[in-house]
Amino acid sequence: MKKIIALAAAILAANSVFAQTTLKVGATPEPHAEILNLIKEDLANDGINLQVIEFTDYVTPNDAVEAGDIDANYFQHIPYLESFNREKGYHLVNAAGIHVEPFALYSKKANVKSIKDLKKKAVIAIPNDPTNEGRALLLLQEAGLITLKANAGTEATPLDIAKNPLKLKFREIEAASLPRTLNDVDAAVINGNYAIPAGLSAAKDGLFVEGSSSPYVNVVAVKAGNEKKPEIQALIKALKTQKVKDFISKKYPNGEVVVVF
Repeated sequence: MKKIIALAAAILAANSVFAQTTLKVGATPEPHAEILNLIKEDLANDGINLQVIEFTDYVTPNDAVEAGDIDANYFQHIPYLESFNREKGYHLVNAAGIHVEPFALYSKKANVKSIKDLKKKAVIAIPNDPTNEGRALLLLQEAGLITLKANAGTEATPLDIAKNPLKLKFREIEAASLPRTLNDVDAAVINGNYAIPAGLSAAKDGLFVEGSSSPYVNVVAVKAGNEKKPEIQALIKALKTQKVKDFISKKYPNGEVVVVF
C-alpha cells in the first residue's frame, strides 16, 4: 500500500512539473526585477514558473515583447509606452499600474546643495528618450529654473524652452548612463530605477523632486490581446499584494518607490 501511495505521489509530482507554465518577464534591475523575484514563489504555487530577464536599457524589453520573445515587461511608465508604440508601430498595452518612481534633480558638486546654488551656464544632464526628456524639462520648469512654451507637452525638448534665465546648458544622455555623468555636470535629472542602484535617494539627495501626483506610473506591459491571459492576470494579482507593499515600504522608506494600488 505504501508503495502504491509513493508511486501515485511521484506521478502527481511529475505531472505538475510538466503542467507548469513558464512566464518570461523582462525588467530593469531595481526595483522592478527585485519586486518580480519577490513573487516567484507565489506564482510557483499557482503552477507558473516566473523567469525574470534583466535589461539595462529602455528599448530591448519592448522589442522582446513585441517579437514574442518574452511575455511581458515591467520597467516603463505609461507616457513612454505610448510614445514607443507611436514611434515603432508596436502594439503594447498597459496590463496594470504598479508603482511610481519620482524623478529628481541631483548634483554631486560640493557647492551645489540646492537649486539656488546653480550658477549661470550650469550644465544639466537629462534623459535623451522623448518622454523622459520631456518629463525632466517639466520638472525643471516646476522647479522654476526654466519656462517651456505654452504648447510644449510631455515630449518637450530643449528647443521648447521659452525662458532660461540662467542660460542653463543641457546635455542629452541615455537614461541608464545619467548617474555616471554626475561628476562631469553640475546636475542631472535621473529616473528612479537608475538613481536607486546608484545609491541616490530622491528624498535625501534630490535638489528637487517630482510630486506624488505624477502621471508616470510604472506598468506591466504586454502585447495587445495577451492582457487577459491567466498567467498575466496571476502575475498582476501577485504584484498587487500587501507583501509587495510591505517590501517596498521597508526597502524604500524615503519614498523612492511609491505603490499606486
